[in-house]
Amino acid sequence: MIWRRRGFLVASLGVPLTACAHLALPNPADGARTVEVREDSPRFVTFIGAKAQHAPRFLDLPETNFYCLRSFVDRRTGEAAHQLYVTDSYFGAERGWNAARDSAGAPLPFIAISHDEITCDEGCSYVEEFAAKLPDGTLRANTDGLTVTFSPRSGDEKTIVVPGARITAQLAAVDAKRKLAQPAGGGIEPVAAERSAAH
Repeated sequence: MIWRRRGFLVASLGVPLTACAHLALPNPADGARTVEVREDSPRFVTFIGAKAQHAPRFLDLPETNFYCLRSFVDRRTGEAAHQLYVTDSYFGAERGWNAARDSAGAPLPFIAISHDEITCDEGCSYVEEFAAKLPDGTLRANTDGLTVTFSPRSGDEKTIVVPGARITAQLAAVDAKRKLAQPAGGGIEPVAAERSAAH
């Protein structure tokens, strides 16, 4: 089997992700409160929430068919951008994920990150990475949970319900790092990179 999966990308920001640290918040209930912090970019601090399966692992391989929240804080302005990131591996016809909407049916900006053929030796299989942009205000207004529905060209849909605990953990991690980076005179200054062997 040929596995041509691309590396973990931040397509909308072009941020390479190599250095990381883990920010564990008090009393984790189900692992949802652990957020990975990556600071290898001179411009952005990246926060990767706990991963959860939206479908069974593809061929029982780890790091397949999961979703997570991702946040990016601009070191210069302190502004935060958020995504619901999804990786989807499957057999059969290409799905071609290309749209997202919230629970009220309002469209969310869709990010197509990668689309690769795994193999076509005995029937085809594919892997797609994509995300929906989540405005900071939207995430903060939905700390009790958030529902996003993705649609592909094939006509199927995938609805992902993000539990409130994951959203609360994500925002707490972002806010904690912003607070540490806030100088006495105001404004956000670059935060020193925190590197860890655990990724």
